[in-house]
Amino acid sequence: MAEIKKRKKPLSVSPLKASQTIGASIAFLGIDRSIPMMHGSQGCTAFGKVFFVRHFREPIPLQTTAMDQASSVLGADENVIIGLKTICEKTKPDLIGLPTTGLAETQGCDVQRNVAEFRERFPEFESVRIVPVNTPDFTGSFEHGYAAAVKAMIETLVPESSCAGEKPQQVNVLAGSALSVGDVEWLGELIESFGLEPIILPDLSMSLDGHLTDRDYSPVSAGGMPVDKFNELGKSAATLVIGDSLTKAADALQQKTGVPNHYFPHLMGLEMNDRFIMALMAVSGKPAPKRLERQRSQLQDAMLDAHFTLGQARIAMAGDPDLLIGFSDLLSQMGCEIIAAVAPANAPILTKIATEFVQIGDLEDLEKMASQKDAQLIIGNSHAVATAERLKLPLIRAGFPQYDLLGGYGRCWSGYQATRQALFDFSNAITLHREHLIQPYHSIYSQKRSPHAQERNHDDQETYQADQLRI
Repeated sequence: MAEIKKRKKPLSVSPLKASQTIGASIAFLGIDRSIPMMHGSQGCTAFGKVFFVRHFREPIPLQTTAMDQASSVLGADENVIIGLKTICEKTKPDLIGLPTTGLAETQGCDVQRNVAEFRERFPEFESVRIVPVNTPDFTGSFEHGYAAAVKAMIETLVPESSCAGEKPQQVNVLAGSALSVGDVEWLGELIESFGLEPIILPDLSMSLDGHLTDRDYSPVSAGGMPVDKFNELGKSAATLVIGDSLTKAADALQQKTGVPNHYFPHLMGLEMNDRFIMALMAVSGKPAPKRLERQRSQLQDAMLDAHFTLGQARIAMAGDPDLLIGFSDLLSQMGCEIIAAVAPANAPILTKIATEFVQIGDLEDLEKMASQKDAQLIIGNSHAVATAERLKLPLIRAGFPQYDLLGGYGRCWSGYQATRQALFDFSNAITLHREHLIQPYHSIYSQKRSPHAQERNHDDQETYQADQLRI
């Protein structure tokens, strides 16, 4: 069991964390025709929107209650009510997510009461669903805000039901924040291959996958899980929960509907995918498609090929807890040594990471540990680029945000095929960056030149010429 070391520094240096508010907004964008409205200042929303646009390379529907100096002191209840009215009138969404920011939480907001007052004053907008959720950005992280929004949607929109199993071919899927858009899309296709109908909450593969629509511009999300599907969740045969952070949300859904849960912390590596496939076989009553058997055997072969490189490889990684446990399980099964693991906020799953201790901190902590323990590879988001450059180490980009890599949001990490590709990428990154300390010997009678001499040719012409004379 890994020890959790709490943050000791009074400030973050090279921050790793993305706020709860941003995580909650992403979750709301997985619902069709939805729009998040952050309760805070314009700067809070603009800052998040910049990261969304750079990560997904798409226009992102996002609104703000625009708290100013006066409302921050005297109260911003009217900002919330007028903001909801304006969005309902102008954009006519199916759902409005209302996450709070650190500013609003410090001011003492009560968004649940604000929504109740809005309902009383403007009953004509009764058809628009509104989900308030408290997501202060001075605590927690991206993952915590995402999980809080999913739980709030379940508590607000899912009716109590006793119809579990009424639709035996229908399954609920609670998709965690560590899953990329590509992961969610793969997940839906895999479940459908067993003859099952998945309802994915939230479904980012339909809203933020970068597809073109007939409309030039949409003020709300263009895809995702339809709002009406919240009424159907109670009729499913099972709920598949991907991500330890969604445990509370899954428990809330089970308590309301009685649909049994199947928990999976991630879907990386051979063991966890085997468990997931067996669960799908049990729910559907059907055998696994033949192509999965071939993909599994391909992964086994890739594990054999990669273990020469990854065995005892020293890995440093930083990210949210669900992402870290996935990489930890995958790499430790390959014989890698996790020499540094840094998370922006604490979570129970961190104790299961295959390392001596997990540091709650920032990228400066990662850089120090990676340098002291002679890391060979770094895993992190785009904020870790500078760290990797200073340490002269390869970086595998994962998590949010990835603003310097086109298509990073759509990379699939889950399943047999994606795991196979990940092993290849890890091995190639280490191999291509490896310094060959022992130079090959060339006889004085050989016509071969030392590769080292060729490298020096660009920097020192005189030295190169001297090497040529010696040969």
